[in-house]
Amino acid sequence: MNDLIRNNELMLTRRLLFGRTALGLGTAAMAGLMNRGNQVLGANLNGGIHHKAKAKRVIYLFMSGGPSHLDLWDYKPKMQQMYGKDLPKEVRDGQRITGMTSRQKTLPVCPSKYKFTRQENNADGVWVSELLPHTATVTKELCVVHTAFTEAINHDPAITYIQSGSQIPGRPSLGAWLSYGLGSMNENLPSYVVMHARSRHAEQSLFGRLWGSGFMPSQHQGVLLRSQGDPVLYLNNPAGVTREDRRAQIDALSALNKAQHKRFADPSVLARIKQHEMAYRMQSSVPELMDLGKEPESTFELYGNDAKTPGTFAACCLNARRLAERGVRNIQIFHRGWDAHGNLAGEHGNQCKDIDQGSAALIKDLKERGMLEDTLVVWGGEFGRTPYCQGRLGKDNYGRDHHPRCFSIWMAGGGVKPGITYGQTDDYGYNIADVDGNMLKPQPDKDKWTPGTMHIHDLNATILHQLGIDHKQLTYRYQGRDFRLTDVHGHVVKDILM
Repeated sequence: MNDLIRNNELMLTRRLLFGRTALGLGTAAMAGLMNRGNQVLGANLNGGIHHKAKAKRVIYLFMSGGPSHLDLWDYKPKMQQMYGKDLPKEVRDGQRITGMTSRQKTLPVCPSKYKFTRQENNADGVWVSELLPHTATVTKELCVVHTAFTEAINHDPAITYIQSGSQIPGRPSLGAWLSYGLGSMNENLPSYVVMHARSRHAEQSLFGRLWGSGFMPSQHQGVLLRSQGDPVLYLNNPAGVTREDRRAQIDALSALNKAQHKRFADPSVLARIKQHEMAYRMQSSVPELMDLGKEPESTFELYGNDAKTPGTFAACCLNARRLAERGVRNIQIFHRGWDAHGNLAGEHGNQCKDIDQGSAALIKDLKERGMLEDTLVVWGGEFGRTPYCQGRLGKDNYGRDHHPRCFSIWMAGGGVKPGITYGQTDDYGYNIADVDGNMLKPQPDKDKWTPGTMHIHDLNATILHQLGIDHKQLTYRYQGRDFRLTDVHGHVVKDILM
């Protein structure tokens, strides 16, 4: 019976409510009371929907493939003494490894070949690899988390998991949840925009479901901005079709769709109308967005010359700032190629050259414009890399396998404490550890949360929290169940928040 009532509520749109009832506002008030526990879409756009927001938007720099925390952020000098020796059994503790290294007779410890410097932002300081010289200049703005973890050990389920809260495809993405919960601050641009940055090591594919809307209405899915041809497919009208012709076509199609919706009350029809209108408005807004001609030369000095080339990570970061200025809620840049199983020195070296200056410039640019305080920037991948070598061990070059047990991400702005590190790992960067270096075995369950750790559900819960959303209350009813991004888990990591 309850499912029937909820299904009826989903079908009871505002138009139907006022068009089919003789009770008028009295019935509307009753419907509001019945629906009080449900999400009110687009409410209080700037201040959050459950509590006051610290951030208005999020820019997510996603390093697909699993960057090595041991070669970038998590400094482990004691590993030098263990070079080539087998990883102690008590460190591994019987934990799962991939089939790519399970057949190796030994798991030789492989310290990083890169030098680390300590950025004295506070009493602890933030250690940064020489691979990230530009990012090192903005560590005073970063919160570096060393204890992110996940259960997924292979790429596709791990990326799907961190993006949608489930290893099984079909759930809405983080950006879709934000669009559903908060709506848009610019009616001429989508609330969720995605970019793919070019990479010299783009092994894994990226699937549309990673920024998809899942079982939500399609207007909440991410819109992919392309670097070649039209930024959005079919942005330009065909030859011989004027803008006035297109407006007339959309009006006629909208009339047909409205008639269909009046008859069947199918919510997907409303979504279709909204998407058509958005596409029409984007024909004007997107070309203006992508035109960098008005940017001063100082902008390109900050982001680097690569920012002048469409599709580079630096260009994507510059476009992310421009999107943020125009009120886009969620902006995500995917950069592939971090899956360094063999040639880590060569591959990570190239990858860092791609993303280092752009990442740092984005932070500096937002800071200078007074936008960093209400823009949450997140950097990270789906998991880390192992402290032992995969394949042939060499001091100048080596490979590392997938490692979900602990890895590093960073966050900046949006009410996150700047210039700090959070959590710690053991001397091998293999396990999350307590202050005495003893191994911890954290669980994703919200009732068993371990301080100093950040499961990916905790990460998503914390992102939502900073945008004024209680992750436990943001739900969507589908097939008789209330779904949420964090499933039945998640803990807001308040220790890193101001």
